Amino acid sequence: MKVILASPRGFCAGVNMAIECLDEAIRFFGTGIYVFHEIVHNQHVVKRFTGQGVTFVDAIEDVPEEAILLFSAHGVSPQIRETARRLRLQTIDATCPLVTKVHLEALRFARDGFHIVLIGHQGHDEVVGTMGEAPESITLVESPGDVDQLPFPADSKIAYLTQTTLSVSEAGAIISRLVERYPGIASPAKEDICYATTNRQEAIRVLADGTDVVVVLGSQNSSNSQRLAELGQIEAGKAFLVDSVHELPEGWDEGVEQVVITAGASAPEDVVQEFLDYLRATHDATVEQVTVSEEHVHFPLPNALKVLQSRN
Repeated sequence: MKVILASPRGFCAGVNMAIECLDEAIRFFGTGIYVFHEIVHNQHVVKRFTGQGVTFVDAIEDVPEEAILLFSAHGVSPQIRETARRLRLQTIDATCPLVTKVHLEALRFARDGFHIVLIGHQGHDEVVGTMGEAPESITLVESPGDVDQLPFPADSKIAYLTQTTLSVSEAGAIISRLVERYPGIASPAKEDICYATTNRQEAIRVLADGTDVVVVLGSQNSSNSQRLAELGQIEAGKAFLVDSVHELPEGWDEGVEQVVITAGASAPEDVVQEFLDYLRATHDATVEQVTVSEEHVHFPLPNALKVLQSRN
């Protein structure tokens, strides 16, 4: 079996920052730290931190007063921040700066009198946080068909934003329909879909042609991992999204001579290496890493972490 190992893959700068932030908080403060939602959408990462005494909560009211609380990489709404202040929580914001960018764009467009069409997935943590910035001014759409159902006249003062982890092609189809319906629609100065999402999808487009199967390492609740698997299905005709090699269905490798392996932006590299070791042992696999683009993005740890450390 020949394995094409996609690069870039795995952790993006925002995920690295959030995980490093939580690691540093544990190192300095010890156990008893809370995180609002999963720090990133990956079961291996969440399980590791749970084993270190971190508590993940979906309701901020479940956090004891004055406890240390991290906001996940996906961001939160102003309502959550206000509740945290009311409970006198010691908060550390580990929101990815690229998500924060979308929040700031939402605030700016709403302040300037635009109604915002947010392209994203209902219920995703990032979408919930962004919509919370200006709930009266944001309408969510998930497809070109949703655009056709929008009630606004063609000459309305409309702007669009997108979730950062969408399929580039699917988002493009929705944006095209928005521009058709609203020729004067405003857009962000720089696209919202993040560099890591774009790069990992482009690697699949380049590498999957002619391969037998694409395997994406990542969790089912990871939006960017789901988009990679969908793209792999389109490009190769067969794709799997699994948290580890142990989740692959029986017979997945039947007739497979070449496989492309990648990992979502929240999937750790050790899971990839475990899969490669398995393929070498069971299929005498040769591995060729192919770099489609280079990434050199780094986000510093949030200042709130340093402030809390200085107070304690």
